[in-house]
Amino acid sequence: MKLNLALVKGDGIGPEIVDAATKVLDKVCEKYKHKVTYTELLAGGCAIDEHGVPLPQSTIDAVLKSDSVILGAVGGPKWDSLPGHLRPERALLGLRKELGLYANIRPVKLFGALQERCPLRNAESFDIVIVRELIGGMYFGKSGRTQGEGGEEAFDTETYSVNEIERIGRVAFEYAKKRSKKVTSVDKANVLESSRLWREVMHRLSKEYPDIEYSDMLVDNCAMQLIRYPMQFDVIVTSNMFGDILSDEASQLTGSIGLLPSASLGETKRGMYEPIHGSAPDITGKGIANPIATILSVAMMLSYSFKLEKEAKEIENAVEAVLNNGCLTADIGGKLTTKEITEKILEQI
Repeated sequence: MKLNLALVKGDGIGPEIVDAATKVLDKVCEKYKHKVTYTELLAGGCAIDEHGVPLPQSTIDAVLKSDSVILGAVGGPKWDSLPGHLRPERALLGLRKELGLYANIRPVKLFGALQERCPLRNAESFDIVIVRELIGGMYFGKSGRTQGEGGEEAFDTETYSVNEIERIGRVAFEYAKKRSKKVTSVDKANVLESSRLWREVMHRLSKEYPDIEYSDMLVDNCAMQLIRYPMQFDVIVTSNMFGDILSDEASQLTGSIGLLPSASLGETKRGMYEPIHGSAPDITGKGIANPIATILSVAMMLSYSFKLEKEAKEIENAVEAVLNNGCLTADIGGKLTTKEITEKILEQI
């Protein structure tokens, strides 16, 4: 198979972790006789420096011609003083919108070798998937500033349509069918009208999946339950902002945010695959970034966009074997550099 991939390395540690992930991808594709071609593109802070905007049209055009996108991370203090529409993070929102990537899949798995790194006492292994709506809600609603009685005011608007809720709900239910057949829909229906519509639609949708155990949970309770007993969850489906916050919280239960991959998907096989962490400017260039989240994101790409299940499993098994052998980066209690742990993973393939 031929894989035509767009590489958006981004800022901070982005180039370091993407380079590590592509080495692993190249090794697997060589083993299974696939051909990979890469097109490097600018987005984020580096694009602002080069083109004056976080997401150049040339990047959008090239991404739309690719089979899928591997993304590193964007942003950093260098660009913090820019107005909102020019911030590096606007590149992420723009890519998701241009590609129609409405579903963000974030697995949250506690590896057996890292149970001691979990901040919870006597934690059991858990395997959760958070399905986050990605191109609606407050991040894409109307926003602005006005003058009010108390001076300058700012507003952000949360808007969801029935169709938007239904399509992300179906992703969650279909995903649950392949797992433990349990969906928890998270909202704030006791306060927000958008959440009340969300809950109504989810209730109607759940009737189409009688074999799936369905429940509602308020977002503040979900935040507590993730800490109290994460093993109760299988698939969590929620809105854009709630999913952003809850998945970052859940990542800490695995031992490090450097371990969590993600897939952003739409109606076609073209997806965008990235770690859930940021650009980590404090460790940029030190060679100590954990590339595992990006490497596992590549495994998700092989599975979701190209249906190469055997190849994806090869990467997942290699990562788990390395962790079981006690090969750890600094963020999970070890001393291996980015290069060293990548080499360990390559040796397993």
